[in-house]
Amino acid sequence: MKRAVIIGSGAGGATVAKELQGHFDVTVLEAGVQFHPFSQPLSWLEAAKKTGLFFDEREIQLLFPGMQIRKTGSRIVMVNGVGHGGTTPLSAGNALRMDQDLRRLGFDLDDEFAEINHEINITTDHQKKWRPSTRLLFDICQDLELDPQPTPKMGDYQHCSHCGQCVLGCRAGVKWDSRQYLQTAVANGANLVSDCTAERIVITGGKATGVQARHGWQRQFIPADLVIVAAGGFGTPAILDRSGIACGNTLFVDPVLCVAAEWSNCHQNHEISMPFVMQQEHAILSPYFDHLSFFFNKNWRVPAKDTVSLMIKLKDESIGHVETDRRGTIHKTLTGTDKERLHAYVTLCQEILSRVGISPQNTFLGTVNAGHPGGMLPLTRQEASTCHSARLPDNLYVADATLLPSSLGNPPILTIIALAKRISRFCRELA
Repeated sequence: MKRAVIIGSGAGGATVAKELQGHFDVTVLEAGVQFHPFSQPLSWLEAAKKTGLFFDEREIQLLFPGMQIRKTGSRIVMVNGVGHGGTTPLSAGNALRMDQDLRRLGFDLDDEFAEINHEINITTDHQKKWRPSTRLLFDICQDLELDPQPTPKMGDYQHCSHCGQCVLGCRAGVKWDSRQYLQTAVANGANLVSDCTAERIVITGGKATGVQARHGWQRQFIPADLVIVAAGGFGTPAILDRSGIACGNTLFVDPVLCVAAEWSNCHQNHEISMPFVMQQEHAILSPYFDHLSFFFNKNWRVPAKDTVSLMIKLKDESIGHVETDRRGTIHKTLTGTDKERLHAYVTLCQEILSRVGISPQNTFLGTVNAGHPGGMLPLTRQEASTCHSARLPDNLYVADATLLPSSLGNPPILTIIALAKRISRFCRELA
Protein backbone atom coordinates (compact mmCIF):
# COMPACT_ATOMS: atom_id res chain seq x y z
CA MET A 1 0.00 0.00 0.00
CA LYS A 2 1.27 3.48 -0.82
CA ARG A 3 2.21 5.82 1.99
CA ALA A 4 0.55 9.19 2.66
CA VAL A 5 2.01 11.71 5.09
CA ILE A 6 -0.36 14.38 6.41
CA ILE A 7 1.07 17.43 8.17
CA GLY A 8 -1.35 18.71 10.79
CA SER A 9 -4.37 17.29 12.62
CA GLY A 10 -6.75 20.23 12.51
CA ALA A 11 -9.96 20.50 10.50
CA GLY A 12 -8.26 19.78 7.16
CA GLY A 13 -5.62 17.29 8.26
CA ALA A 14 -7.89 15.13 10.42
CA THR A 15 -10.51 15.03 7.66
CA VAL A 16 -8.01 13.91 5.05
CA ALA A 17 -6.58 11.31 7.45
CA LYS A 18 -10.03 9.82 8.03
CA GLU A 19 -10.87 9.81 4.32
CA LEU A 20 -7.56 8.33 3.12
CA GLN A 21 -6.75 5.68 5.73
CA GLY A 22 -7.34 2.29 4.10
CA HIS A 23 -6.64 3.67 0.65
CA PHE A 24 -3.16 4.68 1.84
CA ASP A 25 -1.00 3.79 4.79
CA VAL A 26 -1.50 7.15 6.56
CA THR A 27 0.90 8.90 8.93
CA VAL A 28 -0.20 12.15 10.59
CA LEU A 29 2.52 14.49 11.84
CA GLU A 30 1.35 16.80 14.64
CA ALA A 31 3.66 19.45 16.07
CA GLY A 32 1.83 19.43 19.40
CA VAL A 33 0.74 16.75 21.83
CA GLN A 34 -2.55 15.62 23.31
CA PHE A 35 -4.87 18.58 23.92
CA HIS A 36 -6.19 19.28 27.42
CA PRO A 37 -8.88 21.90 28.13
CA PHE A 38 -7.96 24.89 30.25
CA SER A 39 -8.02 23.60 33.83
CA GLN A 40 -7.50 26.71 35.98
CA PRO A 41 -10.58 28.26 37.64
CA LEU A 42 -11.29 31.57 35.95
CA SER A 43 -12.33 33.06 39.30
CA TRP A 44 -8.75 32.53 40.53
CA LEU A 45 -7.37 34.17 37.40
CA GLU A 46 -9.74 37.11 37.81
CA ALA A 47 -8.41 37.65 41.32
CA ALA A 48 -4.82 37.37 40.06
CA LYS A 49 -5.58 39.91 37.35
CA LYS A 50 -6.08 42.62 39.99
CA THR A 51 -2.46 42.25 41.05
CA GLY A 52 -1.23 43.35 37.62
CA LEU A 53 0.28 39.91 37.08
CA PHE A 54 -1.12 39.68 33.55
CA PHE A 55 0.35 42.20 31.14
CA ASP A 56 1.04 40.30 27.90
CA GLU A 57 -1.25 37.88 26.07
CA ARG A 58 1.66 35.51 25.45
CA GLU A 59 1.67 34.72 29.18
CA ILE A 60 -1.36 32.50 28.66
CA GLN A 61 0.89 29.86 27.12
CA LEU A 62 2.46 29.31 30.56
CA LEU A 63 -0.95 28.27 31.89
CA PHE A 64 -2.42 26.84 28.70
CA PRO A 65 0.20 25.29 26.37
CA GLY A 66 -2.48 24.29 23.86
CA MET A 67 -2.89 27.93 22.82
CA GLN A 68 -0.11 29.66 20.91
CA ILE A 69 -0.02 33.46 20.96
CA ARG A 70 2.06 35.62 18.63
CA LYS A 71 1.99 39.33 17.90
CA THR A 72 2.53 41.21 14.68
CA GLY A 73 4.54 44.41 14.48
CA SER A 74 1.23 46.30 14.54
CA ARG A 75 0.27 44.53 17.81
CA ILE A 76 -2.44 42.29 16.41
CA VAL A 77 -2.65 39.21 18.64
CA MET A 78 -2.58 36.00 16.59
CA VAL A 79 -4.04 32.87 18.15
CA ASN A 80 -3.78 29.25 17.07
CA GLY A 81 -3.97 25.86 18.71
CA VAL A 82 -1.02 23.53 19.16
CA GLY A 83 -1.93 19.90 19.76
CA HIS A 84 -4.20 17.14 18.57
CA GLY A 85 -7.04 18.76 16.65
CA GLY A 86 -5.09 21.90 15.78
CA THR A 87 -7.13 25.02 16.52
CA THR A 88 -10.52 23.25 16.45
CA PRO A 89 -10.58 22.50 20.23
CA LEU A 90 -10.24 26.27 20.77
CA SER A 91 -13.08 27.12 18.41
CA ALA A 92 -16.62 28.03 19.40
CA GLY A 93 -17.92 24.93 17.59
CA ASN A 94 -19.71 26.97 14.93
CA ALA A 95 -21.04 25.19 11.85
CA LEU A 96 -21.54 27.92 9.27
CA ARG A 97 -21.36 27.03 5.59
CA MET A 98 -19.32 29.76 3.90
CA ASP A 99 -18.39 28.55 0.41
CA GLN A 100 -19.81 31.44 -1.61
CA ASP A 101 -16.42 32.56 -2.97
CA LEU A 102 -15.49 28.98 -3.87
CA ARG A 103 -18.83 28.49 -5.60
CA ARG A 104 -18.22 31.59 -7.70
CA LEU A 105 -14.97 29.96 -8.87
CA GLY A 106 -16.81 26.80 -9.92
CA PHE A 107 -16.52 24.65 -6.80
CA ASP A 108 -19.68 22.68 -5.99
CA LEU A 109 -19.28 21.18 -2.51
CA ASP A 110 -22.92 20.22 -1.95
CA ASP A 111 -22.13 16.51 -1.65
CA GLU A 112 -19.37 17.16 0.85
CA PHE A 113 -21.56 19.34 3.05
CA ALA A 114 -24.24 16.64 2.93
CA GLU A 115 -21.67 14.10 4.16
CA ILE A 116 -20.70 16.38 7.02
CA ASN A 117 -24.33 16.76 8.10
CA HIS A 118 -24.57 12.96 8.19
CA GLU A 119 -21.37 12.53 10.22
CA ILE A 120 -21.54 15.46 12.67
CA ASN A 121 -24.48 16.45 14.80
CA ILE A 122 -25.26 20.09 13.95
CA THR A 123 -27.82 21.80 16.12
CA THR A 124 -29.25 25.07 17.43
CA ASP A 125 -30.69 23.39 20.55
CA HIS A 126 -28.44 25.55 22.70
CA GLN A 127 -30.87 28.47 22.32
CA LYS A 128 -33.21 26.71 24.79
CA LYS A 129 -30.63 27.45 27.51
CA TRP A 130 -29.79 31.05 26.63
CA ARG A 131 -29.46 33.47 29.51
CA PRO A 132 -31.98 36.35 29.76
CA SER A 133 -29.32 38.86 28.67
CA THR A 134 -28.68 36.86 25.48
CA ARG A 135 -32.39 36.66 24.69
CA LEU A 136 -32.75 40.41 25.20
CA LEU A 137 -29.82 41.12 22.86
CA PHE A 138 -31.35 38.80 20.27
CA ASP A 139 -34.70 40.61 20.47
CA ILE A 140 -32.99 44.01 20.19
CA CYS A 141 -31.10 42.91 17.08
CA GLN A 142 -34.35 41.67 15.57
CA ASP A 143 -35.96 45.05 16.24
CA LEU A 144 -32.99 46.72 14.51
CA GLU A 145 -33.61 44.42 11.50
CA LEU A 146 -30.12 42.91 11.74
CA ASP A 147 -31.51 39.41 11.09
CA PRO A 148 -29.90 37.60 14.04
CA GLN A 149 -29.79 33.82 13.63
CA PRO A 150 -29.04 31.17 16.26
CA THR A 151 -25.58 29.84 15.46
CA PRO A 152 -25.56 26.20 14.34
CA LYS A 153 -23.13 24.28 16.54
CA MET A 154 -21.29 21.00 16.09
CA GLY A 155 -21.88 18.62 19.00
CA ASP A 156 -24.43 17.57 21.61
CA TYR A 157 -25.44 20.80 23.32
CA GLN A 158 -28.20 19.23 25.38
CA HIS A 159 -25.46 18.49 27.92
CA CYS A 160 -23.82 21.93 27.79
CA SER A 161 -22.99 23.11 31.32
CA HIS A 162 -22.69 26.78 30.28
CA CYS A 163 -19.27 27.13 31.82
CA GLY A 164 -18.53 29.84 29.24
CA GLN A 165 -15.18 28.30 28.30
CA CYS A 166 -15.98 26.99 24.80
CA VAL A 167 -12.86 28.62 23.32
CA LEU A 168 -10.62 27.23 26.07
CA GLY A 169 -11.50 23.61 25.34
CA CYS A 170 -14.81 21.92 26.18
CA ARG A 171 -14.34 20.07 29.47
CA ALA A 172 -17.79 18.46 29.18
CA GLY A 173 -17.03 16.93 25.78
CA VAL A 174 -20.10 18.61 24.30
CA LYS A 175 -18.43 20.40 21.41
CA TRP A 176 -17.27 18.52 18.31
CA ASP A 177 -13.71 19.10 17.15
CA SER A 178 -11.46 17.40 14.63
CA ARG A 179 -10.01 15.01 17.20
CA GLN A 180 -13.08 12.86 16.56
CA TYR A 181 -12.11 12.45 12.89
CA LEU A 182 -8.52 11.89 14.01
CA GLN A 183 -9.57 9.14 16.41
CA THR A 184 -11.50 7.43 13.62
CA ALA A 185 -8.43 7.49 11.38
CA VAL A 186 -6.21 6.07 14.14
CA ALA A 187 -8.76 3.38 15.00
CA ASN A 188 -8.66 2.32 11.34
CA GLY A 189 -4.87 2.03 11.37
CA ALA A 190 -3.45 5.52 10.80
CA ASN A 191 -0.21 6.36 12.61
CA LEU A 192 -0.28 9.59 14.66
CA VAL A 193 3.15 11.04 15.50
CA SER A 194 2.95 13.76 18.16
CA ASP A 195 5.60 16.38 18.99
CA CYS A 196 6.74 16.15 15.38
CA THR A 197 7.33 19.41 13.54
CA ALA A 198 7.46 19.27 9.74
CA GLU A 199 10.31 21.47 8.57
CA ARG A 200 10.12 20.99 4.82
CA ILE A 201 8.90 18.72 2.07
CA VAL A 202 11.63 16.96 0.16
CA ILE A 203 11.05 17.33 -3.59
CA THR A 204 13.15 15.32 -6.02
CA GLY A 205 12.70 15.34 -9.77
CA GLY A 206 9.51 17.38 -9.50
CA LYS A 207 7.93 14.90 -7.07
CA ALA A 208 7.42 14.99 -3.31
CA THR A 209 9.32 12.08 -1.82
CA GLY A 210 8.71 12.71 1.87
CA VAL A 211 8.93 15.12 4.78
CA GLN A 212 11.94 16.30 6.74
CA ALA A 213 10.74 16.64 10.33
CA ARG A 214 11.97 17.26 13.84
CA HIS A 215 10.64 14.68 16.29
CA GLY A 216 11.51 15.74 19.79
CA TRP A 217 15.26 16.44 19.67
CA GLN A 218 15.87 14.35 16.56
CA ARG A 219 15.52 15.10 12.88
CA GLN A 220 14.24 12.41 10.57
CA PHE A 221 13.10 11.88 7.01
CA ILE A 222 9.66 10.33 6.59
CA PRO A 223 9.21 8.89 3.07
CA ALA A 224 5.89 9.26 1.28
CA ASP A 225 4.16 8.63 -2.02
CA LEU A 226 1.65 11.39 -1.24
CA VAL A 227 2.04 14.45 0.99
CA ILE A 228 -0.83 16.63 2.22
CA VAL A 229 0.02 19.85 4.07
CA ALA A 230 -2.67 20.98 6.49
CA ALA A 231 -0.64 22.90 9.07
CA GLY A 232 -2.98 25.91 9.07
CA GLY A 233 -2.92 29.32 7.46
CA PHE A 234 0.25 30.28 9.34
CA GLY A 235 2.09 26.94 9.27
CA THR A 236 1.42 25.70 5.75
CA PRO A 237 2.88 28.71 3.86
CA ALA A 238 6.07 28.58 5.97
CA ILE A 239 6.54 24.86 5.25
CA LEU A 240 5.92 25.36 1.54
CA ASP A 241 8.35 28.28 1.34
CA ARG A 242 11.05 26.26 3.09
CA SER A 243 10.42 23.56 0.49
CA GLY A 244 11.04 25.94 -2.41
CA ILE A 245 7.37 26.64 -3.17
CA ALA A 246 6.60 30.34 -2.95
CA CYS A 247 3.29 31.55 -1.58
CA GLY A 248 1.72 34.94 -2.14
CA ASN A 249 1.59 37.98 0.14
CA THR A 250 -2.15 37.45 0.44
CA LEU A 251 -2.64 36.53 4.09
CA PHE A 252 -6.01 37.20 5.68
CA VAL A 253 -6.75 36.58 9.38
CA ASP A 254 -10.42 37.48 10.08
CA PRO A 255 -9.53 40.06 12.78
CA VAL A 256 -11.78 40.26 15.83
CA LEU A 257 -12.55 43.41 17.81
CA CYS A 258 -15.00 43.37 20.72
CA VAL A 259 -17.10 46.28 21.94
CA ALA A 260 -17.77 45.87 25.65
CA ALA A 261 -19.53 47.60 28.51
CA GLU A 262 -20.74 47.12 32.07
CA TRP A 263 -24.10 45.37 32.40
CA SER A 264 -24.74 44.27 35.96
CA ASN A 265 -25.16 40.51 36.39
CA CYS A 266 -25.49 39.76 32.67
CA HIS A 267 -23.26 36.68 33.21
CA GLN A 268 -22.13 36.55 29.60
CA ASN A 269 -18.97 34.90 30.89
CA HIS A 270 -21.13 31.83 31.57
CA GLU A 271 -22.91 31.87 28.21
CA ILE A 272 -22.12 29.73 25.20
CA SER A 273 -19.65 31.50 22.88
CA MET A 274 -21.32 33.19 19.91
CA PRO A 275 -24.90 32.02 20.56
CA PHE A 276 -26.24 33.93 17.56
CA VAL A 277 -24.74 35.75 14.59
CA MET A 278 -25.67 38.65 12.36
CA GLN A 279 -24.23 38.55 8.86
CA GLN A 280 -23.11 41.95 7.59
CA GLU A 281 -21.55 42.90 4.26
CA HIS A 282 -17.96 42.79 5.52
CA ALA A 283 -18.23 41.11 8.93
CA ILE A 284 -20.34 39.18 11.37
CA LEU A 285 -21.50 40.45 14.76
CA SER A 286 -22.11 38.15 17.72
CA PRO A 287 -22.23 38.18 21.52
CA TYR A 288 -18.85 36.92 22.72
CA PHE A 289 -16.98 37.08 26.01
CA ASP A 290 -13.40 37.90 24.98
CA HIS A 291 -11.13 36.14 27.48
CA LEU A 292 -7.92 37.58 26.05
CA SER A 293 -9.16 41.15 26.33
CA PHE A 294 -10.66 40.56 29.77
CA PHE A 295 -7.44 39.25 31.29
CA PHE A 296 -4.85 41.29 29.39
CA ASN A 297 -6.45 44.55 28.21
CA LYS A 298 -6.11 47.23 30.90
CA ASN A 299 -9.35 48.90 29.80
CA TRP A 300 -11.38 45.82 30.80
CA ARG A 301 -11.76 46.57 34.52
CA VAL A 302 -15.39 45.50 35.00
CA PRO A 303 -15.93 42.15 36.80
CA ALA A 304 -16.50 39.24 34.42
CA LYS A 305 -20.09 38.64 35.53
CA ASP A 306 -20.91 42.28 34.73
CA THR A 307 -19.18 42.48 31.34
CA VAL A 308 -21.18 42.34 28.10
CA SER A 309 -19.30 42.13 24.81
CA LEU A 310 -20.20 42.12 21.13
CA MET A 311 -17.73 40.65 18.67
CA ILE A 312 -16.93 42.10 15.27
CA LYS A 313 -15.29 39.47 13.09
CA LEU A 314 -14.06 41.32 10.01
CA LYS A 315 -13.58 40.12 6.47
CA ASP A 316 -10.16 41.73 6.06
CA GLU A 317 -8.23 42.51 2.92
CA SER A 318 -5.75 39.83 1.84
CA ILE A 319 -2.48 41.64 2.47
CA GLY A 320 0.23 40.04 4.61
CA HIS A 321 2.63 37.11 4.78
CA VAL A 322 4.39 34.62 7.06
CA GLU A 323 8.17 34.34 7.16
CA THR A 324 9.92 31.00 6.83
CA ASP A 325 11.89 31.34 10.08
CA ARG A 326 11.33 28.82 12.83
CA ARG A 327 9.05 31.21 14.72
CA GLY A 328 6.91 31.78 11.64
CA THR A 329 7.01 35.57 12.06
CA ILE A 330 3.72 37.07 10.88
CA HIS A 331 3.52 40.33 8.95
CA LYS A 332 -0.03 41.64 8.97
CA THR A 333 -1.55 45.09 9.38
CA LEU A 334 -5.07 46.39 9.02
CA THR A 335 -5.50 48.47 5.88
CA GLY A 336 -7.22 51.82 5.82
CA THR A 337 -10.32 50.12 4.45
CA ASP A 338 -10.23 47.51 7.24
CA LYS A 339 -10.04 50.25 9.86
CA GLU A 340 -12.91 52.22 8.32
CA ARG A 341 -15.12 49.14 8.32
CA LEU A 342 -14.22 48.28 11.91
CA HIS A 343 -15.10 51.81 12.98
CA ALA A 344 -18.50 51.56 11.30
CA TYR A 345 -19.25 48.24 13.02
CA VAL A 346 -18.10 49.60 16.39
CA THR A 347 -20.75 52.30 15.97
CA LEU A 348 -23.36 49.65 15.14
CA CYS A 349 -22.43 47.61 18.24
CA GLN A 350 -22.75 50.75 20.35
CA GLU A 351 -26.23 51.29 18.89
CA ILE A 352 -27.20 47.74 19.94
CA LEU A 353 -25.90 48.27 23.47
CA SER A 354 -27.64 51.62 23.73
CA ARG A 355 -30.95 49.73 23.57
CA VAL A 356 -30.18 48.24 27.00
CA GLY A 357 -29.34 51.67 28.39
CA ILE A 358 -25.58 51.73 27.79
CA SER A 359 -24.34 55.00 26.28
CA PRO A 360 -21.58 54.87 23.64
CA GLN A 361 -19.32 56.85 26.02
CA ASN A 362 -19.48 53.96 28.49
CA THR A 363 -18.31 51.29 26.05
CA PHE A 364 -14.72 50.15 25.73
CA LEU A 365 -12.85 48.22 23.05
CA GLY A 366 -11.00 44.93 23.24
CA THR A 367 -7.66 43.92 21.80
CA VAL A 368 -7.61 43.19 18.07
CA ASN A 369 -6.94 39.46 17.75
CA ALA A 370 -7.26 36.90 15.01
CA GLY A 371 -7.37 33.14 14.61
CA HIS A 372 -8.63 32.34 11.12
CA PRO A 373 -5.55 32.73 8.89
CA GLY A 374 -5.48 31.69 5.26
CA GLY A 375 -5.31 32.73 1.65
CA MET A 376 -1.60 32.54 0.81
CA LEU A 377 -2.08 29.87 -1.89
CA PRO A 378 -5.59 30.68 -3.10
CA LEU A 379 -7.37 28.37 -5.47
CA THR A 380 -8.35 29.73 -8.89
CA ARG A 381 -11.14 29.01 -11.32
CA GLN A 382 -8.72 26.92 -13.40
CA GLU A 383 -8.10 24.68 -10.37
CA ALA A 384 -11.77 24.03 -9.57
CA SER A 385 -11.68 20.60 -11.22
CA THR A 386 -8.64 19.40 -9.25
CA CYS A 387 -8.35 21.44 -5.99
CA HIS A 388 -4.64 21.36 -6.76
CA SER A 389 -2.44 24.42 -7.13
CA ALA A 390 -0.29 24.55 -10.25
CA ARG A 391 2.64 25.52 -8.02
CA LEU A 392 2.68 22.08 -6.37
CA PRO A 393 4.06 18.73 -7.54
CA ASP A 394 1.31 16.33 -8.64
CA ASN A 395 1.58 14.26 -5.44
CA LEU A 396 1.59 17.23 -3.05
CA TYR A 397 -1.70 18.78 -1.87
CA VAL A 398 -2.73 21.50 0.56
CA ALA A 399 -5.89 20.96 2.62
CA ASP A 400 -6.58 23.94 4.84
CA ALA A 401 -7.58 27.63 4.74
CA THR A 402 -4.40 28.47 2.82
CA LEU A 403 -6.46 27.57 -0.27
CA LEU A 404 -9.38 29.93 0.38
CA PRO A 405 -9.55 32.74 -2.19
CA SER A 406 -10.43 35.44 0.35
CA SER A 407 -11.34 36.05 3.96
CA LEU A 408 -14.64 34.53 5.02
CA GLY A 409 -15.17 36.94 7.91
CA ASN A 410 -16.82 33.89 9.45
CA PRO A 411 -15.89 30.68 11.28
CA PRO A 412 -14.21 28.51 8.60
CA ILE A 413 -14.18 24.98 10.07
CA LEU A 414 -17.18 23.56 8.20
CA THR A 415 -15.94 24.95 4.88
CA ILE A 416 -12.41 23.61 5.45
CA ILE A 417 -13.79 20.14 6.21
CA ALA A 418 -15.86 20.17 3.01
CA LEU A 419 -12.88 21.29 0.94
CA ALA A 420 -10.67 18.63 2.57
CA LYS A 421 -13.23 15.96 1.73
CA ARG A 422 -13.16 17.04 -1.93
CA ILE A 423 -9.34 17.01 -1.93
CA SER A 424 -9.40 13.51 -0.43
CA ARG A 425 -11.45 12.34 -3.38
CA PHE A 426 -8.70 13.42 -5.79
CA CYS A 427 -5.98 11.97 -3.55
CA ARG A 428 -7.66 8.56 -3.52
CA GLU A 429 -7.17 8.42 -7.28
CA LEU A 430 -3.41 8.35 -6.63
CA ALA A 431 -3.61 5.26 -4.42
